[in-house]
Amino acid sequence: MIKVYHAPATRSARVLWVLEELGVPYETVSLTYPPRVHHPEYEDVNPIKTIPTMVDGQVRLTESLAICEYLARAYGPKGLIPEAADPLFPQYLQFFHYGEATLAPPLGVIVRYSFREPPERRLPQAVDDARETFVERLEPVRRAIANRPFLAGETLTLADVSVGYALALAERLRIGDQFGPEVQSYLDRLKALPARQRAYERT
Repeated sequence: MIKVYHAPATRSARVLWVLEELGVPYETVSLTYPPRVHHPEYEDVNPIKTIPTMVDGQVRLTESLAICEYLARAYGPKGLIPEAADPLFPQYLQFFHYGEATLAPPLGVIVRYSFREPPERRLPQAVDDARETFVERLEPVRRAIANRPFLAGETLTLADVSVGYALALAERLRIGDQFGPEVQSYLDRLKALPARQRAYERT
């Protein structure tokens, strides 16, 4: 059975969401974040001690989007990944990577310099700059969902799982008031999906 090492409010939510969408049985190992501090034995599972890790037989992956793609290709009916001939496939591919490569980095700065660093090392200016950068990077998302319910068409894809995690994290970081009505409505649609609700209940 697939095993997922996860912690609350981390990228493992993406993996659980995809598993719930696919209806694939899995088990979870819950860890206290950060595992490098609370679970030194986790190094035997993942040498860099990041979350998530997925183990499926001999397959072991630690990048959340790589895990999502692996699961969709190995276990999924077609849909979460559009066909390459689909006119919206390039749009899918763009936003599948956009969530992690473009939206997530400024959020990481906010988390680090607002919460993780000790008070004397926190950088309010860096946090403000990162928040501004994140809000600017919402514009392509807003345009993409202006005339369709999901980023790559009429149905959910892994692009929505990728971007949706970043938006949910931003909301927890109190940036939601900067989303605008289109992006907020999009996130609300994602949050209403039963599979996502089941996944987040476990995180």
